[in-house]
Amino acid sequence: MISLAAPWLLLLLPLPLLVWRLAPPHRERESALRFPFFRRTAAAAGAAPRAGALVLSRPKLSGISAVLCWGLLVLALARPERVGAPITIENAARDVVMAIDISGSMDARDFATPEGERIQRLSGVREVVRAFVSGREGDRMALIVFGTSAYLQAPLTDDLETIIALLDRTEVGMAGPHTALGDAIGLSIRTFETSEIDQRLLILLSDGSDTASRMSPVNAAEIAADRGVEIYTIGVGDPDATGENRVDLTTLKEVAQRTGGQYFFAEDAASLEAVYDRIDELAPRETETLSFRPRQPLAWIPMGLAALLGGLTVLYLQLRSRRRHRAARLSEEPA
Repeated sequence: MISLAAPWLLLLLPLPLLVWRLAPPHRERESALRFPFFRRTAAAAGAAPRAGALVLSRPKLSGISAVLCWGLLVLALARPERVGAPITIENAARDVVMAIDISGSMDARDFATPEGERIQRLSGVREVVRAFVSGREGDRMALIVFGTSAYLQAPLTDDLETIIALLDRTEVGMAGPHTALGDAIGLSIRTFETSEIDQRLLILLSDGSDTASRMSPVNAAEIAADRGVEIYTIGVGDPDATGENRVDLTTLKEVAQRTGGQYFFAEDAASLEAVYDRIDELAPRETETLSFRPRQPLAWIPMGLAALLGGLTVLYLQLRSRRRHRAARLSEEPA
């Protein structure tokens, strides 16, 4: 479909006619040859001398060409464009940060697969998280891993394949043997500072108790709540263990409660998958729908035609003038 972006500019089409009708004619004083006995000659001819004017005539072709060029230029000013079929794009209005505990306790081989096999905690978590990330098409996600310190592996991005690739390269102990739960929440808050989306979700998975943070997890959760971050905590591991290997369920519950999120405990792969499904139910993804029509400018076509028509007209008039001058010189030459 062809449309005009500024159709009101077509009102300029009659402008030359209005100028020709309403504006006074252009006059120029020209030098003339004084003719002796002019008054006597005029009296002998019975004519009354008066101020005269010479009206220059122009070829019809130049007038027609000028009208067409003006019309094409006004059409170009109106910006014709080809409008394509509507295109609809849905963008997720949610940013998600995954914070995964990779402390030394994640090396324990007590995570049950659906087949009943006992595997390393991190390996089991990685498999389930990979499937969860793959299903977040349209969301922006970030990946944080933490142990003794917290590290941002990937900032907020819609390149989910990169998130999965970085997760696959993560190994137990890469961030240190201890657990800095509060620092992981703090780093997540800083990650969300680049987000302009209202729905901000932090999924925090840990199998230990906080022993290395500079800020307590609960205080960090209060700051997160002030920044509009909703935290869903997931505990894995053994709540009856001792020391750092004991998952601190109380802290995880309080962190989730302070931000309006929810706490979950996952003993095996099946329960962890159920946790992620439950998170989707509790925090459904919001989307923004953008619809637009692609537009291809076509103003260059009438502008090019006007230039071509004007150039051809000038060329034709020049050639005709030269032929006339040549014919006039030939007629003046003696036979």
